[in-house]
Amino acid sequence: MGFGCKEGSHLASFLLGAVLPTALLFFLVSDRLGQGLSSISMTWAGNGTQQQPAGPLAQEGRDREVVGFAGLAELLPRVAMEDRTVILTLANEAWAQPGSLLDIYRESFRNGEDTAHFLDHVLVVAVDAGGFDRCKAVHPHCYHLEVNKSTNLSSASMFRTKEFVELVWLKLSFQQRILELGYNFLFMDADIIMFRNPFRHISVYADMSLSTDYYRDTFAPLNNELNTGLYYMKSTNRSIEMIRYWRAARERFPDGSEQDVFNKIKHELVSKVQGRIEGLDTAYFSGFCEFHDDLNRVCTMHANCCIGLANKVLDLKDKAADWRNYTALTTEERRKGGFNKWTPPARCWKTIGWNV
Repeated sequence: MGFGCKEGSHLASFLLGAVLPTALLFFLVSDRLGQGLSSISMTWAGNGTQQQPAGPLAQEGRDREVVGFAGLAELLPRVAMEDRTVILTLANEAWAQPGSLLDIYRESFRNGEDTAHFLDHVLVVAVDAGGFDRCKAVHPHCYHLEVNKSTNLSSASMFRTKEFVELVWLKLSFQQRILELGYNFLFMDADIIMFRNPFRHISVYADMSLSTDYYRDTFAPLNNELNTGLYYMKSTNRSIEMIRYWRAARERFPDGSEQDVFNKIKHELVSKVQGRIEGLDTAYFSGFCEFHDDLNRVCTMHANCCIGLANKVLDLKDKAADWRNYTALTTEERRKGGFNKWTPPARCWKTIGWNV
């Protein structure tokens, strides 16, 4: 029996009413999925090897993003603290040689006040095969970030070279993936030594807290010259968007390192992404650019403003020795003004003004 026009109209209305919500739901899910896929559309083969893109990063930084880094998702739970925070550093073959930066870095955790346990939560990201092999010999958590095989990242004098600039941009992609996986991170260059728990002076309010070369303005932290040798980021939608925006800005400043570009766009990150950014006081996060001699306050020391691996190694070893002398004092001796200051880094002091 056929349906009359009126009955057919009711049926059509019923079917349309049932189909439209389903179609709308599918559209919304597809749109959300499309956004998610666009945010990870830059692919990486193997253990971090980049598939070369056809052109430069798009203006908005969304058409080429980050995915994978093989084995990272499985490694992070073994490294992270209870609050899902990992500490990151980079190492190559030269920095990982016995007695070089990686050894000094790791030893500082053992000799610091309430810092030894953090060493279990350090992920050393090796950028060449030699660095990876050496890392595995001395440290439990190593990740080989493979890069273009024609790129030489093993040199002792790699700072500020073209290869170094490429590496620090690749580092951002790696860190973005860590945030996407739901982990916070504290990144510390390998030419940094630790004395005290740094998290006590990192704001829980900020999405990102960075060290500074020279700390001048407490009330307007973005007026300070920020240094990406040490920075903390917590995993939020906003922090992920900040790294995306940061990486996309490279197209506007193609010759700049990630630190140069960050200082150019830091106000944009606040105004356009609503990022919450804090500069860290050099009284606690000191460096060779603005040297603080008060051992009663310092948490970390960065061999910035220093040219040459040999100079960095020698002066960092001197500062580590000063720290051991200081910690050998009793509380009363420290209170009386016993050895609670140290002298400027003799070898690196000559190169102050050149930021690494």
